[in-house]
Amino acid sequence: MIKSIMFVCHGNICRSPTAEFIMKYLVKKNCPESDIYIASSATSTEEIGNSIYPPAKAELSRRGIPFGGKYAVQLKKSDYDRYDMFLVMDGNNMRNIMRIFGSDPKGKVHKLLEFTDRVGDISDPWYSGRFDIAFDDIYEGCAALLKYIEKENQ
Repeated sequence: MIKSIMFVCHGNICRSPTAEFIMKYLVKKNCPESDIYIASSATSTEEIGNSIYPPAKAELSRRGIPFGGKYAVQLKKSDYDRYDMFLVMDGNNMRNIMRIFGSDPKGKVHKLLEFTDRVGDISDPWYSGRFDIAFDDIYEGCAALLKYIEKENQ
């Protein structure tokens, strides 16, 4: 049974908090009785303590997704035992999370887009400036992930 999920990206100021708040929104809207714990974190220390990046906040606002009170935190090795699933945004995040965890013996680590009909990376809007495209990809991944979790939790 999946009761806790952690979204992970490089800095925890763009993609992973966007995923965190999209998933919280989708769970509240579609599964109001659910008690799934949803969080996000970074594989780096660069942005620890910083709020969500303003263009990511603007995209969440524009799409009607509530957010607030989020500050970047770093993923820790001990998180592996505390969460049921870890969703990374790209191949670099996958390499970095494995560096932190050492291994994934329980198969908890996945790319978010694995749950969609397409496989690949969610591009980093910090570099591309395309927060709209990142949002669409993350939303698609979260919607597919929620369907997967609902099946797993039946």
